[in-house]
Amino acid sequence: MSSIVIVDYGMGNVRSVAQALRHAAPEADVRVSANAADLRTADRVVLPGQGAMRDCMRHLHETGLVDTLMRCAATKPLLGVCIGEQMLADASDESPDGGVTPGLGLITGHCVRFDPRAGQEEDGRPLKVPHMGWNRVRQADEGREPHPMWCGIPDESWFYFVHSYHVRLVDDRQRAGTSVYGERFTAAIARDNIFATQFHPEKSAAAGLALYRNFVAWNP
Repeated sequence: MSSIVIVDYGMGNVRSVAQALRHAAPEADVRVSANAADLRTADRVVLPGQGAMRDCMRHLHETGLVDTLMRCAATKPLLGVCIGEQMLADASDESPDGGVTPGLGLITGHCVRFDPRAGQEEDGRPLKVPHMGWNRVRQADEGREPHPMWCGIPDESWFYFVHSYHVRLVDDRQRAGTSVYGERFTAAIARDNIFATQFHPEKSAAAGLALYRNFVAWNP
């Protein structure tokens, strides 16, 4: 039985993620925890996120879990979800004082805000920010094979997004999925034993459940 801990630092929709994981993989031991010992003994770790990047990072540091989480990221499968994906990057422009918010630095990239002038709605109005709704996800750049986490999920499947910022990668080899909202943006990232999505698998119907099921079986 695979044991999965969803990191509870007070800023993620942990209950929805846990419910989706248990539905996708009823044989797995799924726990929600803010206990470092639980993270250390888990086979797999999920880092969700919801709200503002600076608040998420502050709450995570206040739990004292950062060092343990970094060790987990080096040794076991780690899945980031939504702002949990953005937190893996080097930094984010999302900051109330106009500065930058440091991330965990596990992915070489910077989070930037959507530019509403980059495209328009069907009625001609500027893009709405935040981006909320269903978008297709392309699983791989041309000439590259899809990541194993996409196993059994058709390319260009629909996933649900709620975000104003997205990760702009330095190393394109870490891009594992893209979508389009005014511009083509990174929808999933991957490095070694880390996989993360800008979208919410737990809100993405069958495709999202399939992704969670793949995470339980994934052996990087």
